[in-house]
Amino acid sequence: MKESAIEAKLGKMVRAQNGLYFKFVSPGNPGVPDRLILLSGGRIVFVELKTETGRLAAIQKWQISEMLKRGADVRVLKGLEQVKAFAERVILQ
Repeated sequence: MKESAIEAKLGKMVRAQNGLYFKFVSPGNPGVPDRLILLSGGRIVFVELKTETGRLAAIQKWQISEMLKRGADVRVLKGLEQVKAFAERVILQ
């Protein structure tokens, strides 16, 4: 399944729970996670989506580690099954 199809399905799941789902772009900061999810209660989750075989680039690994060091909730989800599991654990709470 293409990454764009996975992104669309995650967006649908987020919006079905009244969450906000944004494409996150940070000019001058390559490698930041590509999706920003805002859930009820003010919870914010940064998500980097990949296909089942996709891999993080070195700059993505570095950016994610820097965000995690500062307490950000950052997830790397590979494929539709991980997206569904994430939705059950985080979005549908």
